[in-house]
Amino acid sequence: MKTVRMGRTGLKVSEICLGTMTFGYQCDEKTSFAIMNKATDGGVYFIDTADVYPVPPTVETAGRTEEIVGRWLKGQRDRFVLATKCRMKVGPSSNDEGLSRRHIIQAVDDSLRRLQTDYIDLYQPHSFDAETPIEETLRALDDVVRQGKVRYLGCSNYPAWQVALALGVSAAHDWARFDCVQPRYNLLFRDPEAELLPLCRDQGVGVIAYNPLAGGFLTGKYQTLDAPPEKTRFSLGKTGDLYRERYWQQAQLEAVNELQKYFQPRGKSILQVAIAWVLAQSGITSAIVGASKPEQMDASLASVNVTLDAEEKEVCNRAWYHLPRR
Repeated sequence: MKTVRMGRTGLKVSEICLGTMTFGYQCDEKTSFAIMNKATDGGVYFIDTADVYPVPPTVETAGRTEEIVGRWLKGQRDRFVLATKCRMKVGPSSNDEGLSRRHIIQAVDDSLRRLQTDYIDLYQPHSFDAETPIEETLRALDDVVRQGKVRYLGCSNYPAWQVALALGVSAAHDWARFDCVQPRYNLLFRDPEAELLPLCRDQGVGVIAYNPLAGGFLTGKYQTLDAPPEKTRFSLGKTGDLYRERYWQQAQLEAVNELQKYFQPRGKSILQVAIAWVLAQSGITSAIVGASKPEQMDASLASVNVTLDAEEKEVCNRAWYHLPRR
């Protein structure tokens, strides 16, 4: 497990980041603890969560994942780099969502309480809020950094132009800036390569890629487009709808099948290839990998030892290039 510097900062993180959106719904607390133990034993010390988790997100369950992570971290907090997020609706009030000053300050304090810590290493807006001036959002984020509640800032699901705008506003006011981004990025979705990744390389912004396994689609376990099994990423309410729209299509299924046919005789699992491919891309800091069972972490962690030669990389490229564009 390599240690990687996050963008231009001095912060070091493990190249695999443990994603926790399954904790509290797809897996209970005991299983969640076992997954975190397994990841830690494999060298992972970077953990990503969010105040809206677990998925599928509801007001009633929001914060449950942070509480589980907080109980597990008790007594060993300083060993880990901890990231969380805000933006989504976590309560009944109209102010219980968004990136207003009011909501950010409340959300930070709530996350600190649930995580049982007095600081968050990396704090990220979960997505852009078009209803709030970016200056209001960035000033509030700068304040929580100056107060010592947050060490670094990042953002998730931001397009390149919004990241560039935010960097410019932060520079103009001498505010803490976004030092990493968290985009969806995998063999079946490479849109960030057009603008976001070049921007990040140029500006020294770290990249923490989520969905490296396309929600499990790149594990090869789905052989047909029949109804997905219960409690998988593709069957979880609104989250399931979103994931089926992203990947549950014949062209993607055929691409995965072709990758399996090529890599299986070479003794490489498509799961490990998918993660290794993400980690090998220029500018990538870390890949977020989750699980609903502890044993699933074994294959994911082993991906850090997989290397791809030129021919294998070209096969991976063809998987994306042959997909229809929407």
